[in-house]
Amino acid sequence: MNNPQTRSRPPYSAATSKPRTAPAARATLAPDSLAWAIQTAAACVTEVVAYGRSLTAVLTKLRQQSLPENAVRSQAIDLTYATLRRYCRGDVELSVLLDRPTAEDELRSLLRVALCWLEMHPERAHVGVDQAVEAAATLSAGRYRGFVNAILRRALRERAVLDETIANNQESDWQYPQWWLERLQTDWPEQWEDIAAGGNRKPPMGLRVNRQATSVDDYVQQLEAEGINVQPRLVEDGPDALLLAQPVAAETLPGFATGLVAVQDIGAQQAARILNVQPGMRVLDACAAPGGKAAHLLETAAIELTAVEADEERCAALRHALNATRFPADRSIHVVCADAAETEAAWAKRPFDAILLDAPCSGSGVAGRHPDAKWLRRNDDVYALARNQKRLLKALWPLVKPGGRLLYGTCSVFALENQTQIANFLSQNPDARLESQTSLLPDARHDGFFYALLTKVPA
Repeated sequence: MNNPQTRSRPPYSAATSKPRTAPAARATLAPDSLAWAIQTAAACVTEVVAYGRSLTAVLTKLRQQSLPENAVRSQAIDLTYATLRRYCRGDVELSVLLDRPTAEDELRSLLRVALCWLEMHPERAHVGVDQAVEAAATLSAGRYRGFVNAILRRALRERAVLDETIANNQESDWQYPQWWLERLQTDWPEQWEDIAAGGNRKPPMGLRVNRQATSVDDYVQQLEAEGINVQPRLVEDGPDALLLAQPVAAETLPGFATGLVAVQDIGAQQAARILNVQPGMRVLDACAAPGGKAAHLLETAAIELTAVEADEERCAALRHALNATRFPADRSIHVVCADAAETEAAWAKRPFDAILLDAPCSGSGVAGRHPDAKWLRRNDDVYALARNQKRLLKALWPLVKPGGRLLYGTCSVFALENQTQIANFLSQNPDARLESQTSLLPDARHDGFFYALLTKVPA
């Protein structure tokens, strides 16, 4: 599966590559306070922008920490996401507010988070300033309290100046690095503004109903009984898909623990729909972790599935997600920890009826869900990713049976990884026929995805 957090590096190389534990607020702050949320969010932001850690990894550790029941963990997580979505905006504000730059990562992160909160809650500005000052008491024995107070109060007084400065800077106005905006403008001259806006919004929460266990209509009734509202269903969403009116904690979903339903973006669910596997097929899911699409394939039909993942840690998660006890006994599941392009291995000795290549990519279509990608990626990374995608396509195509299908997918909106990649592949492989090509742009219903379905023409 796509992993937009890999192969990234921090905008500011402020630290070491030494493994770090997840951040947490100091015990001196009440865990149910806004100050705790601000400080915890600031620590998470520091982990991402100063140490180059993926936001997914940072927040996974935070979610796993043993904290008091009244800790406002969800508020800290929301603040972290919001701050990283507007990261460049915060830096432009600090360039106005600071007489000279500060090299202290924790202080800059705390100011970024506080400025974000003030923008989100202007009607409670005095509360935000007060709580940010309390959070600053945990830094350098409290010597920054007065400094943070002065900077934030100046931000309130000079809001008009800050807004004008932001509007005159395309990166901060659109909340993307310049190279990213230039790619969008080149690839999507008519739609780039909508794509950028889609990547800045809080992502929707899609569900995939396991129709081996229940019907979608019955599951909607279970949701309604719990007071969870569903948006109107659209045919193009797919037969298993639901979209919640408001996100909820996954653990609160009826039957979530028993596999009755899974959280999966509606755009991601299109992979199984397009590949359309049938009973008895031998199917390969290359780059399969964390396993959402593979599980969807297994829920769709009685198939023989080989799921390959190169990363050992992600492979362990994949094995857990594809535990055979979760699926009917007529499914065959084989998980392999290997590079999918190394096709001399035993798992690749027999051809496949269908292959899903969910290629590692820039994650430019899921920026709302992974906002750190905007600031950890570089333009050169897109070229490196495209080379790896080409390598995988070249290696896997010989494994497709004559008459079989390969679905190439990314969670990117960049043409180099998508339309250009497939056009080049078709020009070099005369036995490949393009059956369909789908570009899902990020919007209020789903993230951004690209799919190209290829058929191997029999000789």
